[in-house]
Amino acid sequence: MTIPFEQAQRDLAKLLDQVAAGEEMVITRNGLPVARMIAEKNGTHLKKPDRVPGSAKGMIISIAPDFDAPLDDMREYME
Repeated sequence: MTIPFEQAQRDLAKLLDQVAAGEEMVITRNGLPVARMIAEKNGTHLKKPDRVPGSAKGMIISIAPDFDAPLDDMREYME
């Protein structure tokens, strides 16, 4: 389906419902195609992975003894 930009702007919510139902759309401006709307598969790009407490345990194996010491480049700002 090809939709002019002005119609896409006006009817975006309705068009998104159609795309979610599996229809592909091409949006045109001045008769030339500028964008294609297609549905994402299962919306997986929107889901954040589950956080698991303790999943990073053991990843930090060594910390320098002076890791929290002020940097020499920043001394003038700390005086």
